[in-house]
Amino acid sequence: MPSVREFLLPDLGEGLTEAEIVRWLVADGDMVAVDQPVVEVETAKATVELPCPYAGVVTRRYGGEGDVLAVGAPLVAVTVEETAAPAGEPRATGSGSVLVGYGTRETPRRRPAPAAVPAVTVPVRPAPVPGSAPAGPAGPVPVVSPLVRQLARRHGLDLRSVPGSGAGGLILRSDVDAAIRRAEREPAGVGAVTAVPGPAHGPHGSDGPEPVRVPLRGRRAAAAAKFSRSRREIPDATCWVEADATALLEARAALARPDGAPIGLLALLARICVAGLARHPQLNASVDTAREEIVRWPATHLGFAAQSARGLTVPVVRDAHLRDTAGLAAELARLTASARAGTLTPAEVTGGTFTLNNYGVFGVDGSTPILNHPEAAMLGVGRIAEKPWVHEGRLAVRKTVQLSLTFDHRVCDGAEAAGFLRHVADRVERPLRLLEDL
Repeated sequence: MPSVREFLLPDLGEGLTEAEIVRWLVADGDMVAVDQPVVEVETAKATVELPCPYAGVVTRRYGGEGDVLAVGAPLVAVTVEETAAPAGEPRATGSGSVLVGYGTRETPRRRPAPAAVPAVTVPVRPAPVPGSAPAGPAGPVPVVSPLVRQLARRHGLDLRSVPGSGAGGLILRSDVDAAIRRAEREPAGVGAVTAVPGPAHGPHGSDGPEPVRVPLRGRRAAAAAKFSRSRREIPDATCWVEADATALLEARAALARPDGAPIGLLALLARICVAGLARHPQLNASVDTAREEIVRWPATHLGFAAQSARGLTVPVVRDAHLRDTAGLAAELARLTASARAGTLTPAEVTGGTFTLNNYGVFGVDGSTPILNHPEAAMLGVGRIAEKPWVHEGRLAVRKTVQLSLTFDHRVCDGAEAAGFLRHVADRVERPLRLLEDL
């Protein structure tokens, strides 16, 4: 006998509570097989394709592209032909075998933690739980996401008057967005939703085009929250130095990976960073504010800033300290390609202990970046440009680069930070000195 089975948005791990529909891979009426990808969703961590655990005919898709659904909300309905199981055996309800790290069974499972165990365990940030607003005429407000609450506060919305379209009346981001649009269209005093009014005709009151409003959600919303937290919690400082990178570029031209592919400058800088962190482990750390402890990590998981069509992301090279230069180059190339394709998994963008930021690719010399919370340090690399330089006692035209280190002043003082930065600059100027670090 046919029956309708609903595939619920699974728990995607890392404390994530919602996902945005990027692209449907099936239409109503399509036949789907077990574990066939049916939708591509974007979370605050990555973009993933979700496979359906049921085989049958798609009878309903819940939401359109751009809609945000809460974990546990219906995602797609499938009409399946139930088959009788042999006596004594349970009936199969789906696979759940191909969405590695997430699960597609009716009881979703979290992605397992990485196998590596740090010397000091920092408490994992708990997943947000359903919050409760002060009871009013409409009763408590069932809102899970703190980002939804923040968006409502920013626009002066009373969430008790916003109808929720999620499971159990859950208020989703799309509900708040719709309420904001309604409030902007309606005259004052009309409708149940109130909002803080903005300029009626532009910032100076004159007639003109309306401003463009871009929803702050998905990865950009997660990045905004992380940047704000970093600035709020971490007392950072920055020191910088200019170095002669001529010899480093010559070394890059002479090196190649085993497959013949060239070794990029980023890989050489990554190798220098790893060597520097081995000598200055104070910077491969974070601060556990709850326990008032500095946590020094025994492994180096090297994050690096990568720009993609979906914005800035920070893939992580796990166990960078165990890789040689060629291995670092290969992994950096793989993660960069995944970032540009939008296929990074949550495991590939979390767990970093130090970040390398090559903003020189944008043609700028220096920057004072925001630390990637909760990491304690970030090395910034500016563009490499020709300029007059005193080399071996004579004025010459050399290729120079500005290096900057932003660090958490709680984990080390300026002398230790300067020691790391000077180590990096020395290896940039004399790459053969990396042999001393092996």
